[in-house]
Amino acid sequence: MTEMLDRAFGHPRGLLGRLGGAVMAHGNAATERHVTEVARIMPEETVLIISSDPGPGTERDDASIDVVLSVNNVQLWEDRVAGFAELHRVMRPGGRLLLSAHDRWLPVSRHALATEVEAAGFTDLQTWVWEPPGVFSTLAAQLRAIRG
Repeated sequence: MTEMLDRAFGHPRGLLGRLGGAVMAHGNAATERHVTEVARIMPEETVLIISSDPGPGTERDDASIDVVLSVNNVQLWEDRVAGFAELHRVMRPGGRLLLSAHDRWLPVSRHALATEVEAAGFTDLQTWVWEPPGVFSTLAAQLRAIRG
């Protein structure tokens, strides 16, 4: 069972990976719309969406991102401290980080996550929970921060 879940969601591949991707896209849609609304993205802003790919293109992209959106993936990061430091590096001063994750799958509380984000140099942190619409939706822990 664990291998099937890994093939569908953890390290998607084959038919299970395609099915897992479709399930995640459908399941994350409302949360992604909500996070985008909270971000209040302006037409001239540059947005980085954190997804399951390795993020090519951000290696030499210092202080060039205005808004970072991350939905249901922080729990998969191998090193959150390094991840938040990297986001801080690529963001412009005053840039906004908006993060949402299934509350029950977070490896730490949303308050501990906020402490990690703050340690990376972000300020004006806010956390809350949000209940996405839908029968199978689970409570989402959400966080907003500003790059100091």
